[in-house]
Amino acid sequence: MRIVIAGGHGQIALRLERLLAARGDEAAGIIRKAEQADDLRQAGAEPVVLDLESASVDEVAERLRGADAAVFAAGAGPGSGAARKDTVDKAAAVLFADAAVRAGVRRFVIVSSMGADPRHEGDEIFDVYLRAKGEADAYVRGLDALDWTILRPGRLTDDAGTGLVRLEAHTGRGPVPRDDVAAVLAELVDTPATAGLTLELISGSTPVSVAVKSVAGN
Repeated sequence: MRIVIAGGHGQIALRLERLLAARGDEAAGIIRKAEQADDLRQAGAEPVVLDLESASVDEVAERLRGADAAVFAAGAGPGSGAARKDTVDKAAAVLFADAAVRAGVRRFVIVSSMGADPRHEGDEIFDVYLRAKGEADAYVRGLDALDWTILRPGRLTDDAGTGLVRLEAHTGRGPVPRDDVAAVLAELVDTPATAGLTLELISGSTPVSVAVKSVAGN
């Protein structure tokens, strides 16, 4: 498979790229800064320099053409202000989804956040973030041309992954290592029977592959 990942230099994306390369898939990561390219090459991924905050749908679609799956794992980051929550966490996700439709890439996985809700109230930065992620999720759900899956991890940690998770429509809050989020994403892109599902993810007791198979088709 060829999988194109938005936010290719992110902590989850780099882990995902390593996993995909290790199993023989072709990973390409979209990055804003050319100086990040070597990190992607070391992860076994092809770097694609493109700024999703300024690119057109056609420009992004050109990078997606021929891919088997697209993964949106970009984010404005914890140090960013409210404006970038809108331009990255919402607008870039919408752009990437539209570009996938235009390029004919049906399989689409988006990394969202637990608690994402377009109707979330509040004016703090995190409130704006949850609203932006919720609006992006709602937009993707409305695209019939995509076989989409929305993944909403709990609190992300840098602990070593255990390979044991809880993956359900509603898990309740909890932590999850980025290693395990990447492992679940790698399984999801390869499991189109999870299309149409919004899934929450926290650490648990079920092996990743079993967890993904158990929700497939539900």
